[in-house]
Amino acid sequence: MEWWKEGTFYQIYPRSFKDSNGDGIGDLKGITEKLDYFEWLGIDALWICPFFKSPMADFGYDISDYTGVDPLFGTIDDFKELLNEAHERKLKIVIDQVYNHTSDEHPWFVESRSSKNNSKADWYIWREPKADGSLPNNWISLFSGDKEESVWTWDENRRQYYLHLFAKEQPDLNWQNEDLRKAIYDSMKFWLDMGVDGFRFDAASHFYKDIDRDVIEGPQVKKSLFESVRDQYYWDPFTARPETLLEVEKLRNIMDSYKDKVSVGEISSDMGLCLYLFFTLPKRFNIAFNIDFLEKLSMNPQKIKELAEPLDELFGTRAWPSYVTGNHDNRRIVSRMTDGTEMDSDEKSMVSKLFATLLLTLRGTPFIYYGEEIGMEDTVIPYERVMDPWGKALWPKKGRDPSRTPMQWNYSKYAGFSTVEPWLPVNENKSNINVESEMKDPSSVLNFYRALLKIRRSYRALTIGKIDFLEANEDLLIYKREDSGKPIFVILNFKDVRKNFSKFDISGNILLSSEGRKGSVSSKVDLYPFESLVVEGR
Repeated sequence: MEWWKEGTFYQIYPRSFKDSNGDGIGDLKGITEKLDYFEWLGIDALWICPFFKSPMADFGYDISDYTGVDPLFGTIDDFKELLNEAHERKLKIVIDQVYNHTSDEHPWFVESRSSKNNSKADWYIWREPKADGSLPNNWISLFSGDKEESVWTWDENRRQYYLHLFAKEQPDLNWQNEDLRKAIYDSMKFWLDMGVDGFRFDAASHFYKDIDRDVIEGPQVKKSLFESVRDQYYWDPFTARPETLLEVEKLRNIMDSYKDKVSVGEISSDMGLCLYLFFTLPKRFNIAFNIDFLEKLSMNPQKIKELAEPLDELFGTRAWPSYVTGNHDNRRIVSRMTDGTEMDSDEKSMVSKLFATLLLTLRGTPFIYYGEEIGMEDTVIPYERVMDPWGKALWPKKGRDPSRTPMQWNYSKYAGFSTVEPWLPVNENKSNINVESEMKDPSSVLNFYRALLKIRRSYRALTIGKIDFLEANEDLLIYKREDSGKPIFVILNFKDVRKNFSKFDISGNILLSSEGRKGSVSSKVDLYPFESLVVEGR
């Protein structure tokens, strides 16, 4: 069995994880310092967001050197040390590869914009104005917020427009150029030769675009970071570019020439499971980041079943599912699920445990976003502290900064993240939501995650076993995981009142309860509000 099917991934946003040198920004040595924490918790693989050289217009997702470490995060030797120390602990390291675009300060783009006939003139997507002098097409940038700014920026030197689906500092690469593709392959091999265990490919569904067509109908309204009319346009049945899928197969071939590497694609969510399946068929990405599940999650068990059940029905043995409840581009799970409700800290902890149970017991590879394991919430960011370019464009709506604040290691002034004022504010709830305090509390969210991960590792039914959904009503979600041994039942109460599941003949030993139940249980008992119950059937 491939390790990435049974393993649990943990996403690290390096700027916010641990500052080792007192500059207010997290770094690679900070991650290395905390490797024992992951071993204690029961994590199998770390996905580390970009730490490459970058002007930081989009905090690392605007790369100016694909094989260089930005001094903010350390050195290449620091990364090698992190990689070696992780491997000593049997931890895998997966890194981001941002190949849809670069920084406008990347040497490739600097040369490309210098003239129309240099060696890299065609490494980016350049277009003349239309005959009437208007923009090459009517697409709107994903980072334009409510301003609906174009994806095209005029370059005075070349007297042409260049394309950028995101910020104007992030020009899109031209994947149709063979020399460009070879340069990308070389950068992949650089890290694979070093020993990284895989890549997460950022914005992978956007590599090839049908540039020379306008969006024909419908307002270009931004609904979320990854959900827009523009995404539908790139991947509707009439304008989809099959070259992207063929390119994914080439990327997979490179990775398969090495041993035990994983490829994770970030795929646009608009086409949901269909697009996920397209990109994860055999010989393509091993798995994709399940943004559709992430963005549509709610406290409604029926809706959750509608998101999860088709994965098995549609995929069968053709592809492998993944699940995620949070990441660096979305609000934190507990904040989203409790928004607009009156809940105390204990109830919020129960909601955190509820979604932890869901994430770690569904059939598929789970991704934990840093801080979820302690119940971190969104942090209020005043305008003068907003760093996110999309957050500035959206203001006064919330951008992505609230879910990117420093990891809360203890209850000190800066939560044990740094000795100085961090790049983003620390959440005031650090006094009770932090690793140090929760390690000591048997009933904490952190210890619940640890127990769940231990159970997941101990029972193959919870990793590769089949899943059968038994109930999904307005209150309860109940499903059964089964391999060759005894079945395991997962019973989740999404309501703030006691609920009964007596119509099901479920009995057995309690593996884990968010209410601390022990011993045996039967369906005659009532679930407590927001209780999660994992039972090994008889």
